[in-house]
Amino acid sequence: MAAAVASIGIMDGAYFVGRGELLHWINATLQLSLAKVEEAASGAVQCQLMDMVHPGVVPMHKVNFDAKTEYDMIQNYKVLQDVFNKLRIGKNIEVNKLVKGRPLDNLEFLQWLKRYCDSVNGGIMNENYNPVERRSKGCKERGSKGSNKSSKSLQANRLSGSDSADGGPGVGKVCNTFAEEHYIEQIQQLSVKIADLKVSVDTMEKERDFYFSKLRDIEILFQRPELEHLPMTKAVRKILYAADEKDSPLPDANDIITRSPGLFSDEAQ
Repeated sequence: MAAAVASIGIMDGAYFVGRGELLHWINATLQLSLAKVEEAASGAVQCQLMDMVHPGVVPMHKVNFDAKTEYDMIQNYKVLQDVFNKLRIGKNIEVNKLVKGRPLDNLEFLQWLKRYCDSVNGGIMNENYNPVERRSKGCKERGSKGSNKSSKSLQANRLSGSDSADGGPGVGKVCNTFAEEHYIEQIQQLSVKIADLKVSVDTMEKERDFYFSKLRDIEILFQRPELEHLPMTKAVRKILYAADEKDSPLPDANDIITRSPGLFSDEAQ
């Protein structure tokens, strides 16, 4: 079921669920008050929706509902991707687009997620699930772990301070300077890679939009009453609405045309 939902086509009914219906579903399910779909761009809402349909699979203590920076949001999507991997859900999460808060990208992902949630247990809600309690519990666990890390870090700093004093003046400073230079170099290299990736993503987005508009034009054209009954129309629709990414619909489309021997002669007349 997960694999089937992950590969639904762009013309599937799931992608025609409106913003209002989607927001109502999210707010009612998780007891939230979202006004826009892009308010879910941090990935925390998506994590909790998966927590609702698959109790115990999502480590809620790692989910940051206060995420504001892209870095914090990406951490949430890493949690979500790990959950997808555990459940063998072959859905690609386009993190770079989602964290930008673009309405359309977030809308499409939430539409897909609603379709997935509806497919689990026949869409029946877990009446024992308390979304507010799960959120607060996750925040408390995350906060306590953060406090432990901070105290350990302070202890390590004290120890390193005493070691540098024993090792002679300036030893700690030299090590810190070397480490800083190393990290700066790494950051610069990563920044160049990120810039290249952004260019590639922008190019692919333009190509996607271009070809999508062409497919949409074809779909609208074949909706004309005088064309709907034609075998060629049926063959093209077979390709347009194919949901399975692995098996090509082309053989079935060819078969439709082959079983209509008078196709071209009828059209010529």
